[in-house]
Amino acid sequence: MKALMKKKSEPGLRMEEVPTPQIGINDVLIKIQKTSICGTDLHIFNWDRWAQKTIKPPIVIGHEFVGSVEKMGENVHDVELGELVSGEGHVVCGRCRNCLAGRRHLCKDPKGIGVNRDGAFAEYLSIPISNVWHCDTTIPTDVLSCFDPLGNATHTTLSFDLIGEDVLITGAGPIGAMAVGVARHAGARYIVVTDINPYRLELAKKMGATMALDVRTQKIEDAVEKLGMKEGFDVGLEMSGSPDAFKSMLSNMCHGGKIALLGILPETAIDWDYVVFNSLTIKGIYGRKMFETWYKMTMLIQKGLDITPVITHHLNYTEYAKGFEIMASGKAGKVILDWTEK
Repeated sequence: MKALMKKKSEPGLRMEEVPTPQIGINDVLIKIQKTSICGTDLHIFNWDRWAQKTIKPPIVIGHEFVGSVEKMGENVHDVELGELVSGEGHVVCGRCRNCLAGRRHLCKDPKGIGVNRDGAFAEYLSIPISNVWHCDTTIPTDVLSCFDPLGNATHTTLSFDLIGEDVLITGAGPIGAMAVGVARHAGARYIVVTDINPYRLELAKKMGATMALDVRTQKIEDAVEKLGMKEGFDVGLEMSGSPDAFKSMLSNMCHGGKIALLGILPETAIDWDYVVFNSLTIKGIYGRKMFETWYKMTMLIQKGLDITPVITHHLNYTEYAKGFEIMASGKAGKVILDWTEK
């Protein structure tokens, strides 16, 4: 089969002919239809410090996908051949305290599809049946291919009660933009998004942001005043990975405010006295709840959440280099690669 690989310890990717994955008795072989490019994939493409530390070539990359069941192991009985499926990108150990307690998203040693084991940027993918998600076939395959990042957005956004609350989102990338839509459906009053990328701020507006601020020229404090807010934001969603953005969020939270932290921040000084004396709650978020988040986002889409404004580009899988170039430019939301046309 054809597969997009990190072949060597160097920048770039290569399309290779590799053996179709073997499946075990508890595995499912999925024929890939569509994949979407993630920021993680871009890190691997660029071969930055994180990628050099984490990725062990050769490996097939990619973890955002939708496809159909091609084959299944002899212990698998709850899927059908040809069924439309996606899958959870973290393969958990199943034996640690959290896994045994049903908190699989808190597994102490998860293996990432396309990161620690061969991924979905290929004609076929093998994953355990415990990672397979049965898709609602009324949902477009473009959207289903984005369930992994939508799950990040949904898990982060629904970490706290949002009904009637004022929400600050730092970072208007695809996950931040999706979080706007989730927060809107969850009943938030005002949703303010910050970034320094005008293209992505426009995506946030399309997803329903009350205000989208370019912090190079606009201040969060001015937005607070314009909206008539008295005590700052009730809930913060940090999606940017920017220390400056996080510091600006801290200083604009209300006393007792709650922050869900998805963005991966470099080591940075935080005024912990400020956090303590303002009784702020900071919750780290990783991945999705398995599979509660998947149910939540499916129901949100069924009741009207539309993430298609965030899906900005469609390419054939052979045009992957162009896709990564578009992603790197910052003038994109989600870039879809179609594997159905040869």
